[in-house]
Amino acid sequence: MRVVIALLKHETNTFSPVPTPLERFGNGGPAWGSDAYNAYRGTATPMGAFIDLAEAEGAEIVTPVAAEAWPSGPVSDDAYMRLTGAILEEVAKGCDCVLLDLHGAMVTESLEDGEGELLARVRKLAPDVPIGVALDLHGNLSEKIVSNATAVAGFKTYPHVDMYETGERVGRITLGAVKGTCRPAMAWGSKPMLPHVMRMGTAEAPMRDLVDEARRLERDGALAVSVFGGFPHADIRDAGIGVVTVTEGDLTEAKSIRDGLLEEAWRRREEFVYHAEPLAQSVARAARLADGPVLILDHSDNCGSGGTQDVTTVLAEIIRQDLKDVVAFAIHDPAAVARLIEAGVGARVTLDIGGKLAMPAIGLQGRPLTVSGVVRVITDGEYTIRGPMYTGVRVGMGRTVVLDTGSVEIVLIERHHEPWDLGCLLSLGIDPAAKRHIMLKSRIHYRAGFQPIAKHIVECAGDGVTTSDYGRLHFERVRRPIYPLDDM
Repeated sequence: MRVVIALLKHETNTFSPVPTPLERFGNGGPAWGSDAYNAYRGTATPMGAFIDLAEAEGAEIVTPVAAEAWPSGPVSDDAYMRLTGAILEEVAKGCDCVLLDLHGAMVTESLEDGEGELLARVRKLAPDVPIGVALDLHGNLSEKIVSNATAVAGFKTYPHVDMYETGERVGRITLGAVKGTCRPAMAWGSKPMLPHVMRMGTAEAPMRDLVDEARRLERDGALAVSVFGGFPHADIRDAGIGVVTVTEGDLTEAKSIRDGLLEEAWRRREEFVYHAEPLAQSVARAARLADGPVLILDHSDNCGSGGTQDVTTVLAEIIRQDLKDVVAFAIHDPAAVARLIEAGVGARVTLDIGGKLAMPAIGLQGRPLTVSGVVRVITDGEYTIRGPMYTGVRVGMGRTVVLDTGSVEIVLIERHHEPWDLGCLLSLGIDPAAKRHIMLKSRIHYRAGFQPIAKHIVECAGDGVTTSDYGRLHFERVRRPIYPLDDM
Protein backbone atom coordinates (compact mmCIF):
# COMPACT_ATOMS: atom_id res chain seq x y z
CA MET A 1 0.00 0.00 0.00
CA ARG A 2 1.37 3.39 -1.04
CA VAL A 3 0.04 6.30 1.03
CA VAL A 4 0.58 9.98 0.24
CA ILE A 5 0.51 12.09 3.42
CA ALA A 6 0.84 15.86 3.38
CA LEU A 7 0.19 18.94 5.50
CA LEU A 8 -0.82 22.27 3.97
CA LYS A 9 -2.43 24.83 6.27
CA HIS A 10 -3.31 28.47 6.12
CA GLU A 11 -6.19 30.37 7.72
CA THR A 12 -6.58 33.34 5.42
CA ASN A 13 -7.76 36.67 6.82
CA THR A 14 -8.75 38.57 3.70
CA PHE A 15 -8.69 41.84 5.70
CA SER A 16 -5.07 41.35 6.77
CA PRO A 17 -2.26 43.39 5.19
CA VAL A 18 0.33 40.71 6.04
CA PRO A 19 1.48 38.97 2.82
CA THR A 20 1.75 35.19 2.50
CA PRO A 21 4.65 34.19 0.24
CA LEU A 22 6.23 30.73 0.25
CA GLU A 23 8.79 31.79 2.85
CA ARG A 24 6.06 32.36 5.44
CA PHE A 25 5.34 28.62 5.60
CA GLY A 26 7.22 26.66 8.24
CA ASN A 27 10.14 27.95 10.26
CA GLY A 28 11.83 29.71 7.39
CA GLY A 29 10.23 27.66 4.64
CA PRO A 30 8.23 24.46 4.05
CA ALA A 31 9.54 21.02 4.95
CA TRP A 32 9.85 18.82 1.87
CA GLY A 33 10.06 15.04 1.50
CA SER A 34 11.83 13.24 4.32
CA ASP A 35 12.18 16.52 6.22
CA ALA A 36 8.39 16.73 6.34
CA TYR A 37 8.21 13.18 7.69
CA ASN A 38 10.83 13.83 10.35
CA ALA A 39 9.28 17.14 11.40
CA TYR A 40 5.85 15.69 12.13
CA ARG A 41 6.36 12.05 13.00
CA GLY A 42 5.64 11.64 16.71
CA THR A 43 3.78 14.96 17.01
CA ALA A 44 0.24 15.46 18.30
CA THR A 45 -1.05 16.59 14.91
CA PRO A 46 -3.25 15.02 12.23
CA MET A 47 -0.16 14.40 10.12
CA GLY A 48 1.48 12.68 13.09
CA ALA A 49 -1.58 10.44 13.42
CA PHE A 50 -1.61 9.70 9.68
CA ILE A 51 2.01 8.58 9.81
CA ASP A 52 1.36 6.33 12.82
CA LEU A 53 -1.63 4.68 11.13
CA ALA A 54 0.19 4.15 7.84
CA GLU A 55 3.21 2.67 9.61
CA ALA A 56 0.94 0.27 11.51
CA GLU A 57 -0.34 -0.93 8.11
CA GLY A 58 3.19 -1.48 6.86
CA ALA A 59 2.52 1.03 4.08
CA GLU A 60 5.00 2.80 1.87
CA ILE A 61 4.72 6.40 3.11
CA VAL A 62 5.36 9.41 0.91
CA THR A 63 5.38 12.88 2.49
CA PRO A 64 5.84 15.45 -0.29
CA VAL A 65 5.43 18.52 1.92
CA ALA A 66 4.51 19.82 5.35
CA ALA A 67 3.78 23.54 5.24
CA GLU A 68 1.85 25.67 7.71
CA ALA A 69 1.88 29.45 7.83
CA TRP A 70 0.59 31.82 10.45
CA PRO A 71 -2.77 33.30 9.38
CA SER A 72 -2.36 36.36 7.19
CA GLY A 73 -3.55 37.77 3.89
CA PRO A 74 -4.24 35.66 0.77
CA VAL A 75 -1.61 33.07 -0.15
CA SER A 76 0.45 34.04 -3.16
CA ASP A 77 -0.41 32.09 -6.30
CA ASP A 78 3.23 31.06 -6.65
CA ALA A 79 3.33 29.57 -3.15
CA TYR A 80 0.03 27.77 -3.69
CA MET A 81 1.14 26.24 -6.98
CA ARG A 82 4.48 25.07 -5.60
CA LEU A 83 2.99 23.56 -2.45
CA THR A 84 0.04 21.86 -4.10
CA GLY A 85 2.23 20.85 -7.03
CA ALA A 86 4.43 18.74 -4.74
CA ILE A 87 1.35 16.85 -3.51
CA LEU A 88 -0.11 16.39 -6.97
CA GLU A 89 3.19 15.13 -8.34
CA GLU A 90 3.26 12.25 -5.85
CA VAL A 91 -0.42 11.41 -6.36
CA ALA A 92 0.17 11.28 -10.12
CA LYS A 93 2.79 8.57 -9.61
CA GLY A 94 0.05 6.32 -8.26
CA CYS A 95 -1.09 5.59 -4.72
CA ASP A 96 -3.66 3.63 -2.75
CA CYS A 97 -4.64 6.37 -0.30
CA VAL A 98 -4.24 10.10 0.24
CA LEU A 99 -4.33 11.61 3.74
CA LEU A 100 -4.27 15.40 3.94
CA ASP A 101 -3.84 17.61 6.99
CA LEU A 102 -5.48 20.86 5.79
CA HIS A 103 -7.11 23.89 7.38
CA GLY A 104 -10.29 24.60 5.42
CA ALA A 105 -10.06 28.41 5.22
CA MET A 106 -7.28 28.98 2.68
CA VAL A 107 -7.82 31.80 0.20
CA THR A 108 -5.26 32.56 -2.49
CA GLU A 109 -4.73 35.54 -4.76
CA SER A 110 -6.88 33.78 -7.37
CA LEU A 111 -9.00 31.24 -5.43
CA GLU A 112 -11.65 31.60 -2.74
CA ASP A 113 -11.41 27.90 -1.87
CA GLY A 114 -7.80 26.75 -1.91
CA GLU A 115 -8.50 23.38 -0.28
CA GLY A 116 -11.48 22.65 -2.53
CA GLU A 117 -9.38 23.28 -5.63
CA LEU A 118 -6.54 21.10 -4.34
CA LEU A 119 -8.92 18.23 -3.60
CA ALA A 120 -10.57 18.56 -7.02
CA ARG A 121 -7.14 18.25 -8.65
CA VAL A 122 -6.21 15.26 -6.48
CA ARG A 123 -9.52 13.59 -7.31
CA LYS A 124 -9.00 14.14 -11.03
CA LEU A 125 -5.61 12.37 -10.81
CA ALA A 126 -6.93 9.57 -8.56
CA PRO A 127 -10.66 9.12 -9.27
CA ASP A 128 -11.02 5.90 -7.27
CA VAL A 129 -8.50 6.42 -4.48
CA PRO A 130 -9.84 7.05 -0.95
CA ILE A 131 -8.99 10.58 0.24
CA GLY A 132 -9.15 11.48 3.92
CA VAL A 133 -9.03 15.08 5.11
CA ALA A 134 -8.54 16.53 8.60
CA LEU A 135 -9.68 20.14 8.97
CA ASP A 136 -9.56 22.92 11.54
CA LEU A 137 -12.70 23.80 13.51
CA HIS A 138 -12.51 27.19 11.75
CA GLY A 139 -12.73 25.69 8.29
CA ASN A 140 -15.22 27.22 5.84
CA LEU A 141 -16.78 24.13 4.30
CA SER A 142 -17.69 23.98 0.62
CA GLU A 143 -19.24 21.54 -1.80
CA LYS A 144 -15.90 21.31 -3.58
CA ILE A 145 -14.11 20.16 -0.43
CA VAL A 146 -16.62 17.51 0.57
CA SER A 147 -17.53 16.14 -2.86
CA ASN A 148 -13.88 15.40 -3.66
CA ALA A 149 -13.07 13.64 -0.39
CA THR A 150 -13.94 10.19 0.92
CA ALA A 151 -14.04 11.30 4.55
CA VAL A 152 -13.72 14.68 6.28
CA ALA A 153 -13.40 15.34 10.00
CA GLY A 154 -12.65 18.49 11.96
CA PHE A 155 -11.29 19.37 15.37
CA LYS A 156 -13.82 19.26 18.20
CA THR A 157 -11.87 21.50 20.52
CA TYR A 158 -10.91 25.15 20.57
CA PRO A 159 -8.11 25.44 21.65
CA HIS A 160 -7.31 22.63 19.25
CA VAL A 161 -6.04 19.97 21.63
CA ASP A 162 -7.60 17.05 19.73
CA MET A 163 -5.56 17.36 16.53
CA TYR A 164 -4.10 13.86 16.80
CA GLU A 165 -7.48 12.30 17.60
CA THR A 166 -9.04 14.02 14.57
CA GLY A 167 -6.33 12.68 12.27
CA GLU A 168 -6.71 9.24 13.78
CA ARG A 169 -10.50 9.30 13.28
CA VAL A 170 -10.49 10.30 9.63
CA GLY A 171 -7.39 8.20 8.92
CA ARG A 172 -9.04 5.02 10.20
CA ILE A 173 -12.14 5.66 8.11
CA THR A 174 -10.09 6.27 4.98
CA LEU A 175 -7.78 3.29 5.44
CA GLY A 176 -10.87 1.18 6.12
CA ALA A 177 -12.21 2.28 2.74
CA VAL A 178 -8.92 1.19 1.14
CA LYS A 179 -9.22 -2.27 2.72
CA GLY A 180 -12.94 -2.60 2.03
CA THR A 181 -13.88 -2.77 5.72
CA CYS A 182 -15.61 0.61 5.75
CA ARG A 183 -18.18 2.22 3.42
CA PRO A 184 -18.23 5.89 4.42
CA ALA A 185 -21.34 7.88 3.52
CA MET A 186 -20.84 11.62 3.98
CA ALA A 187 -23.21 14.59 4.14
CA TRP A 188 -22.53 18.26 4.75
CA GLY A 189 -24.43 21.50 5.02
CA SER A 190 -24.30 25.03 6.39
CA LYS A 191 -26.45 27.84 7.73
CA PRO A 192 -26.17 31.56 6.88
CA MET A 193 -24.33 32.42 10.09
CA LEU A 194 -21.01 34.15 10.78
CA PRO A 195 -20.31 33.25 14.43
CA HIS A 196 -17.78 35.40 16.23
CA VAL A 197 -14.54 33.53 16.87
CA MET A 198 -14.66 34.72 20.49
CA ARG A 199 -17.86 32.69 20.88
CA MET A 200 -16.46 29.45 19.44
CA GLY A 201 -14.57 28.24 22.51
CA THR A 202 -15.62 24.66 23.19
CA ALA A 203 -15.42 25.00 26.99
CA GLU A 204 -18.69 26.94 27.11
CA ALA A 205 -22.04 27.14 25.36
CA PRO A 206 -23.09 27.26 22.61
CA MET A 207 -20.23 25.47 20.84
CA ARG A 208 -19.67 23.16 23.81
CA ASP A 209 -23.20 21.82 23.53
CA LEU A 210 -22.99 21.21 19.78
CA VAL A 211 -19.67 19.40 20.18
CA ASP A 212 -21.00 17.32 23.06
CA GLU A 213 -23.88 16.21 20.85
CA ALA A 214 -21.44 15.37 18.04
CA ARG A 215 -19.46 13.17 20.43
CA ARG A 216 -22.63 11.45 21.63
CA LEU A 217 -23.62 10.68 18.04
CA GLU A 218 -20.19 9.14 17.43
CA ARG A 219 -20.56 6.99 20.53
CA ASP A 220 -23.91 5.85 19.14
CA GLY A 221 -22.31 4.66 15.92
CA ALA A 222 -21.64 7.56 13.55
CA LEU A 223 -18.10 7.38 12.16
CA ALA A 224 -17.39 11.11 12.36
CA VAL A 225 -19.52 14.13 13.25
CA SER A 226 -17.87 17.55 12.92
CA VAL A 227 -19.21 21.02 13.70
CA PHE A 228 -17.25 23.82 12.03
CA GLY A 229 -17.60 27.33 13.44
CA GLY A 230 -16.06 28.68 10.25
CA PHE A 231 -13.67 31.60 9.88
CA PRO A 232 -15.57 34.88 9.51
CA HIS A 233 -12.52 36.98 8.62
CA ALA A 234 -12.32 35.21 5.27
CA ASP A 235 -14.62 37.33 3.14
CA ILE A 236 -15.68 34.56 0.77
CA ARG A 237 -19.07 33.22 -0.25
CA ASP A 238 -19.00 30.05 1.88
CA ALA A 239 -17.67 31.53 5.12
CA GLY A 240 -19.60 30.49 8.20
CA ILE A 241 -20.85 27.61 10.26
CA GLY A 242 -21.05 24.11 8.77
CA VAL A 243 -21.50 20.45 9.69
CA VAL A 244 -20.04 17.31 8.12
CA THR A 245 -21.20 13.82 9.08
CA VAL A 246 -19.85 10.42 8.08
CA THR A 247 -21.73 7.18 8.70
CA GLU A 248 -21.24 3.53 7.80
CA GLY A 249 -22.99 3.31 4.44
CA ASP A 250 -26.13 5.20 5.51
CA LEU A 251 -26.46 8.54 3.72
CA THR A 252 -29.97 9.09 5.09
CA GLU A 253 -28.65 8.87 8.64
CA ALA A 254 -25.74 11.18 7.80
CA LYS A 255 -28.15 13.80 6.46
CA SER A 256 -30.44 13.49 9.47
CA ILE A 257 -27.55 14.05 11.88
CA ARG A 258 -26.34 17.01 9.85
CA ASP A 259 -29.75 18.65 9.76
CA GLY A 260 -30.33 18.25 13.49
CA LEU A 261 -27.06 19.94 14.41
CA LEU A 262 -27.52 22.77 11.92
CA GLU A 263 -31.03 23.50 13.17
CA GLU A 264 -29.78 23.64 16.76
CA ALA A 265 -26.98 26.02 15.76
CA TRP A 266 -29.46 28.26 13.96
CA ARG A 267 -31.86 28.23 16.89
CA ARG A 268 -29.05 29.47 19.14
CA ARG A 269 -27.52 31.92 16.67
CA GLU A 270 -27.73 34.89 19.05
CA GLU A 271 -25.41 33.05 21.47
CA PHE A 272 -22.67 33.13 18.82
CA VAL A 273 -22.52 36.95 18.93
CA TYR A 274 -19.70 38.46 21.04
CA HIS A 275 -20.28 41.67 22.99
CA ALA A 276 -17.18 43.64 24.03
CA GLU A 277 -16.74 46.26 26.73
CA PRO A 278 -14.77 49.52 26.30
CA LEU A 279 -10.99 49.05 26.48
CA ALA A 280 -10.29 51.53 29.30
CA GLN A 281 -12.95 49.84 31.41
CA SER A 282 -11.44 46.39 30.80
CA VAL A 283 -7.90 47.44 31.73
CA ALA A 284 -9.14 49.26 34.83
CA ARG A 285 -10.96 46.08 35.88
CA ALA A 286 -7.74 44.08 35.43
CA ALA A 287 -5.85 46.62 37.57
CA ARG A 288 -8.32 46.22 40.43
CA LEU A 289 -7.95 42.44 40.67
CA ALA A 290 -5.90 41.68 43.78
CA ASP A 291 -4.32 38.35 42.87
CA GLY A 292 -2.61 37.12 39.74
CA PRO A 293 -1.76 36.02 37.23
CA VAL A 294 -4.42 38.13 35.50
CA LEU A 295 -4.56 37.38 31.78
CA ILE A 296 -5.22 40.48 29.68
CA LEU A 297 -6.30 39.36 26.21
CA ASP A 298 -5.56 41.66 23.28
CA HIS A 299 -7.88 39.66 21.03
CA SER A 300 -8.36 42.19 18.21
CA ASP A 301 -4.73 41.80 17.11
CA ASN A 302 -4.25 38.04 17.21
CA CYS A 303 -1.71 36.75 14.68
CA GLY A 304 -3.38 33.34 15.06
CA SER A 305 -6.30 34.81 13.11
CA GLY A 306 -4.32 37.04 10.76
CA GLY A 307 -3.55 40.05 12.93
CA THR A 308 -0.43 42.12 12.30
CA GLN A 309 0.61 41.62 15.96
CA ASP A 310 2.12 45.08 15.97
CA VAL A 311 -0.89 47.07 17.19
CA THR A 312 -0.04 48.78 20.49
CA THR A 313 -3.49 49.99 21.57
CA VAL A 314 -3.91 47.62 24.52
CA LEU A 315 -0.27 47.86 25.61
CA ALA A 316 -0.48 51.66 25.54
CA GLU A 317 -3.57 51.56 27.77
CA ILE A 318 -1.82 49.22 30.22
CA ILE A 319 1.07 51.69 30.45
CA ARG A 320 -1.27 54.69 30.69
CA GLN A 321 -3.12 53.14 33.63
CA ASP A 322 0.25 52.26 35.21
CA LEU A 323 -0.27 48.54 35.75
CA LYS A 324 2.68 46.89 37.49
CA ASP A 325 4.44 43.54 37.14
CA VAL A 326 3.28 42.97 33.57
CA VAL A 327 4.69 40.79 30.82
CA ALA A 328 3.37 41.46 27.31
CA PHE A 329 3.56 38.80 24.61
CA ALA A 330 4.27 39.87 22.00
CA ILE A 331 4.92 42.76 19.61
CA HIS A 332 6.01 41.67 16.14
CA ASP A 333 8.64 44.22 15.10
CA PRO A 334 11.76 42.89 13.36
CA ALA A 335 13.28 46.38 13.07
CA ALA A 336 12.95 47.02 16.81
CA VAL A 337 14.39 43.56 17.54
CA ALA A 338 17.42 44.33 15.40
CA ARG A 339 18.00 47.67 17.12
CA LEU A 340 17.74 46.15 20.61
CA ILE A 341 20.10 43.32 19.71
CA GLU A 342 22.59 45.87 18.43
CA ALA A 343 22.31 47.72 21.75
CA GLY A 344 22.89 44.50 23.71
CA VAL A 345 21.80 43.05 27.02
CA GLY A 346 21.91 45.63 29.80
CA ALA A 347 21.58 48.63 27.51
CA ARG A 348 18.95 51.27 28.21
CA VAL A 349 17.10 52.18 25.02
CA THR A 350 14.30 54.51 24.00
CA LEU A 351 12.58 53.58 20.75
CA ASP A 352 9.29 53.26 18.88
CA ILE A 353 7.79 49.77 18.80
CA GLY A 354 4.96 48.38 16.69
CA GLY A 355 2.69 50.35 14.40
CA LYS A 356 4.67 49.45 11.30
CA LEU A 357 1.75 48.19 9.20
CA ALA A 358 -1.31 50.11 8.05
CA MET A 359 -4.61 48.23 7.94
CA PRO A 360 -6.57 49.83 5.08
CA ALA A 361 -9.33 47.21 5.30
CA ILE A 362 -10.39 48.70 8.64
CA GLY A 363 -9.21 52.26 7.93
CA LEU A 364 -6.43 52.15 10.51
CA GLN A 365 -2.91 53.54 10.22
CA GLY A 366 -0.06 52.10 12.23
CA ARG A 367 0.58 53.92 15.51
CA PRO A 368 4.01 53.21 17.03
CA LEU A 369 4.43 53.39 20.79
CA THR A 370 7.49 55.12 22.28
CA VAL A 371 8.93 53.17 25.21
CA SER A 372 12.10 53.25 27.29
CA GLY A 373 13.64 50.30 29.04
CA VAL A 374 16.53 47.94 29.60
CA VAL A 375 17.31 45.03 27.30
CA ARG A 376 17.06 42.00 29.58
CA VAL A 377 17.06 38.95 27.27
CA ILE A 378 18.10 38.09 23.72
CA THR A 379 17.39 34.60 22.33
CA ASP A 380 17.01 32.80 19.02
CA GLY A 381 13.29 32.34 19.79
CA GLU A 382 13.27 28.57 19.37
CA TYR A 383 11.65 26.04 21.67
CA THR A 384 9.66 22.79 21.54
CA ILE A 385 6.01 22.86 22.57
CA ARG A 386 5.28 20.73 25.65
CA GLY A 387 1.67 21.76 26.22
CA PRO A 388 -1.45 20.01 24.92
CA MET A 389 -1.67 21.82 21.56
CA TYR A 390 0.86 21.04 18.78
CA THR A 391 2.77 18.92 21.29
CA GLY A 392 6.28 18.12 20.09
CA VAL A 393 6.35 20.71 17.30
CA ARG A 394 9.40 22.97 17.12
CA VAL A 395 8.61 26.71 17.29
CA GLY A 396 10.60 29.51 15.70
CA MET A 397 9.70 33.04 16.86
CA GLY A 398 12.77 34.47 15.14
CA ARG A 399 15.21 36.47 17.19
CA THR A 400 13.45 37.51 20.38
CA VAL A 401 14.14 40.31 22.84
CA VAL A 402 12.72 41.26 26.24
CA LEU A 403 12.65 45.00 26.95
CA ASP A 404 11.96 45.86 30.60
CA THR A 405 10.37 49.27 31.21
CA GLY A 406 10.34 48.74 34.97
CA SER A 407 6.61 48.00 35.01
CA VAL A 408 6.21 45.98 31.83
CA GLU A 409 8.45 43.32 30.29
CA ILE A 410 7.72 43.64 26.58
CA VAL A 411 8.55 40.66 24.37
CA LEU A 412 9.45 41.61 20.80
CA ILE A 413 9.71 38.96 18.06
CA GLU A 414 10.82 38.69 14.44
CA ARG A 415 8.30 36.00 13.39
CA HIS A 416 4.62 35.93 14.26
CA HIS A 417 3.64 33.59 17.07
CA GLU A 418 0.45 33.24 19.12
CA PRO A 419 1.00 32.41 22.81
CA TRP A 420 -0.75 29.12 23.54
CA ASP A 421 2.14 27.36 25.27
CA LEU A 422 3.97 28.53 28.41
CA GLY A 423 7.22 27.88 26.55
CA CYS A 424 6.92 31.21 24.76
CA LEU A 425 7.82 32.85 28.11
CA LEU A 426 9.68 30.06 29.90
CA SER A 427 12.15 29.93 27.00
CA LEU A 428 12.97 33.58 27.80
CA GLY A 429 13.57 32.93 31.47
CA ILE A 430 10.21 34.44 32.48
CA ASP A 431 8.01 32.47 34.87
CA PRO A 432 4.45 33.39 33.87
CA ALA A 433 2.97 31.92 37.04
CA ALA A 434 4.90 34.50 39.06
CA LYS A 435 3.60 37.54 37.16
CA ARG A 436 0.74 39.79 38.30
CA HIS A 437 -0.47 40.57 34.77
CA ILE A 438 0.14 38.75 31.47
CA MET A 439 -0.91 40.49 28.27
CA LEU A 440 -1.45 37.98 25.48
CA LYS A 441 -2.30 38.66 21.86
CA SER A 442 -4.70 35.73 21.68
CA ARG A 443 -8.40 34.93 21.42
CA ILE A 444 -9.07 31.38 22.67
CA HIS A 445 -5.90 29.35 22.06
CA TYR A 446 -4.23 30.87 25.13
CA ARG A 447 -6.41 28.50 27.16
CA ALA A 448 -4.29 25.51 26.15
CA GLY A 449 -1.29 26.61 28.19
CA PHE A 450 -2.18 29.73 30.17
CA GLN A 451 -5.67 29.15 31.51
CA PRO A 452 -4.48 26.57 34.09
CA ILE A 453 -2.27 29.19 35.78
CA ALA A 454 -4.70 32.12 35.53
CA LYS A 455 -6.56 33.52 38.50
CA HIS A 456 -8.54 35.95 36.34
CA ILE A 457 -9.11 36.56 32.63
CA VAL A 458 -9.96 39.97 31.18
CA GLU A 459 -10.82 40.34 27.49
CA CYS A 460 -9.68 43.64 25.99
CA ALA A 461 -11.07 44.92 22.70
CA GLY A 462 -8.25 46.92 21.14
CA ASP A 463 -7.66 47.54 17.44
CA GLY A 464 -6.74 45.19 14.60
CA VAL A 465 -7.99 43.08 11.74
CA THR A 466 -9.18 40.29 14.04
CA THR A 467 -11.74 42.58 15.62
CA SER A 468 -15.08 41.11 16.64
CA ASP A 469 -16.78 44.34 15.59
CA TYR A 470 -18.16 43.36 12.20
CA GLY A 471 -19.11 47.02 11.71
CA ARG A 472 -15.41 47.75 11.11
CA LEU A 473 -15.13 45.07 8.41
CA HIS A 474 -16.44 45.65 4.89
CA PHE A 475 -17.80 42.33 3.64
CA GLU A 476 -18.19 42.14 -0.14
CA ARG A 477 -18.19 38.46 -1.13
CA VAL A 478 -19.91 36.54 1.66
CA ARG A 479 -23.39 35.22 0.84
CA ARG A 480 -26.19 37.55 1.90
CA PRO A 481 -28.36 37.72 3.88
CA ILE A 482 -26.28 36.26 6.71
CA TYR A 483 -26.56 36.58 10.48
CA PRO A 484 -25.55 38.79 12.27
CA LEU A 485 -24.62 41.07 9.38
CA ASP A 486 -28.29 41.07 8.42
CA ASP A 487 -31.42 41.06 10.54
CA MET A 488 -32.69 37.50 10.25
